[in-house]
Amino acid sequence: MKRYNVAIVGVTGAVGEEILLLLEEYDFPVNNLLPLASAKSAGQVVEFQGKDYQVKELTETVFEENEIDIVFFSAGGSVSAHFAPFAARSGAVVIDNTSHFRMQENVPLVVPECNPDDINAWQETGIIANPNCSTIQMVQILKPLDDAFDIERVDVSTYQAASGAGKKGMDELVDELKEFFAFRLDEYENKVFPHQLALNVIPHIDVFLDNDYTKEEMKMVNETSKILHKNIKVSATCVRVPVLRSHSESITIKFANDFSVEKVKEILKNAIGVKLYDDVKNNIYPMPIISSNTNETFVGRIRKDNFDDKILHLWCSADQIRVGAATNAVKIALKWIENN
Repeated sequence: MKRYNVAIVGVTGAVGEEILLLLEEYDFPVNNLLPLASAKSAGQVVEFQGKDYQVKELTETVFEENEIDIVFFSAGGSVSAHFAPFAARSGAVVIDNTSHFRMQENVPLVVPECNPDDINAWQETGIIANPNCSTIQMVQILKPLDDAFDIERVDVSTYQAASGAGKKGMDELVDELKEFFAFRLDEYENKVFPHQLALNVIPHIDVFLDNDYTKEEMKMVNETSKILHKNIKVSATCVRVPVLRSHSESITIKFANDFSVEKVKEILKNAIGVKLYDDVKNNIYPMPIISSNTNETFVGRIRKDNFDDKILHLWCSADQIRVGAATNAVKIALKWIENN
């Protein structure tokens, strides 16, 4: 098997660290590894396959100098905007975890379980975009159900963990909890989230737009249509919850065609990347504590609406750092290798 020179931009961040772990977990055909970060983090050491690698500074020429084949970007939209084109021009395929390129018309936005063929359009820009974390776990469920019953509308409420804001978000939640148990929480100044997250929920992720939806919510609306190649009506409410890791979602789906709960469960049981976890009589349903550190979207609480036979309700949970970012990126890379 051919082996590839792989670079990870933002390797010291939460997603970058997870990509390193997943490259080992998936036995990715790595020839040489180039860990990259800002000048501030350069010089740190990361471990891969039992070997230490020194983190190098990200520059405009580093990809060509090291003959890189595949680059994972997970260091922020402004970093990707500036450096990803240099990586692409060097001949590497870029898999970008930020939001910067997602809605660019000539950049494929890919969830391999849903639209793997879109990867083939990578050559126009050299870039493949990784969708928003909440979108990924939702479309993994929507795609097979849309194929079967024709989805007309989706209403989703998300319950997003602190991990969605990276290491700083998780650290802030932990610090707030420490301060609470030390009876000093009223003295703590939150910097990552707009309000205290510990013992609270915040119906506000990213900035508010003119339509009073947040940017995070509109990502789910727009990205779903691009991935599924269908103008599905989607309305989202995105909420930050005091969970360290793993996002959950309550999803209501309106179908054009009749369905049975039994058939829905059969479809999701066989869906790639999805794990049916639904036995309410024994209190079995998806939770963040179940889905954390896994590579699957757990789905349960599947039930038909009480008043409309064409409406389905369900609940899902998936690890935001893995399913919502690193796992999807690695799967894109593996599919790209297969296609090329």
